[in-house]
Amino acid sequence: MTREEKVAVVESYLKGLVSKDISKVPFATDITFEGPRVPPLAGREVVVGFLKMILPAIKNIQIKQHIVEGDYVATVFDMETTDGIDRVFDRIRLLDGEVKEIHSFYYPRPLQTNG
Repeated sequence: MTREEKVAVVESYLKGLVSKDISKVPFATDITFEGPRVPPLAGREVVVGFLKMILPAIKNIQIKQHIVEGDYVATVFDMETTDGIDRVFDRIRLLDGEVKEIHSFYYPRPLQTNG
């Protein structure tokens, strides 16, 4: 896959989160997901089930940067949720055009105060 093709797969995932429709994202059957607030997840049904649970909280995503190396695309983005804005770094491994691994790191942006 070219760099552009890899980025397009990752962006289809992120756009799917915002549109609340991840049905067109090419998740591998044996995909894994790791994040700071959930135990490691494995398998398409389990990972998609988890993502569907969080979709209602996602309002928007603003991509800041894609870093592509080998089978990996690391993407930095701001994710606006119903609880505020999280800064996110997702390391996504692609294999044969499918999302094979998602490792998500994120933290809430500090609240802005006047004073």
